[in-house]
Amino acid sequence: MDQIAKARRWYAEDLRCKTPILRNPHIVEAFGAVPRGAFVGPGPWWIIPYPYREPFITPDDDPRWLYHDVLVSIDPSRKLNNGMPSFWARNFEHLDIARGERVLQIGAGSGYYSAVLAEIVGPSGRVTAVEVDPALAARAHANLQGWPQVQMISGDGRDVHAEASDHDVVIVFAGCTHPAPQWLDGLADSGRLLLPLTSEDWSGFLLRVVRRGASFDASSIGGVSIYPCTNGRDEHASRRLKTALENSPMMNVPIEALHRGIPSSAESERVWYQAPGFWLERQGSEVDATARQAEGGNNDTA
Repeated sequence: MDQIAKARRWYAEDLRCKTPILRNPHIVEAFGAVPRGAFVGPGPWWIIPYPYREPFITPDDDPRWLYHDVLVSIDPSRKLNNGMPSFWARNFEHLDIARGERVLQIGAGSGYYSAVLAEIVGPSGRVTAVEVDPALAARAHANLQGWPQVQMISGDGRDVHAEASDHDVVIVFAGCTHPAPQWLDGLADSGRLLLPLTSEDWSGFLLRVVRRGASFDASSIGGVSIYPCTNGRDEHASRRLKTALENSPMMNVPIEALHRGIPSSAESERVWYQAPGFWLERQGSEVDATARQAEGGNNDTA
């Protein structure tokens, strides 16, 4: 095994402990298999060892710099980075992504995490990766030629229609104030959605949604600070979210269900947060099961 392959293997094993990755060994194998250098361009690189140290430029182009739990800048002028590996490894672990599953990734960037997801789901799985920036999408398309189970789409991830049917997992790699209705429409039964819900300062929490027939369970899996999603933000909702989060610890945001459409006056006491097309139900609220089933067909958006 050459020195770069050894560094990549060490990096994957470090993520196993740091994240930690306890349930899904395919995540460790995926990080050990995908060459990060192929997705971040030639070195030297702008490295951001957040949250502990100041950013720095590597003194050379040795690829071993990339096999650490750090952000690597793709475009410093826009604050676009190849994300923190332990952050995304943790998210993949929470989503219980299995071999053969169908994943929709919103915000593919240069394709690194698309390739990692492709390795997790394996040759029998499918990853539909969407990137709104045409230059980045073209770069990702070229980078992902070695993973035939990845379909790369250049376009707005909030406007995916035909490609959004029957996904087991939808992962959004940018901060929104509300989900696109297509993401919820396309979730298979027991399908999972991971969505960073963020306010105007890019901070918020990771919303995890699980489809249960016509209903959607909802919970938080922790705080997040992330690049905003193109066309995924509403100014009024952003302010409401910031207010709602002021007294809520990120790991214990008091929610238990996601509902489509607009809450009725009778439901208003159950609302923890509302944004265009959906609302989150406060934990501990009593909900009529029949009403929940009925609202499964309510796809109103604002």
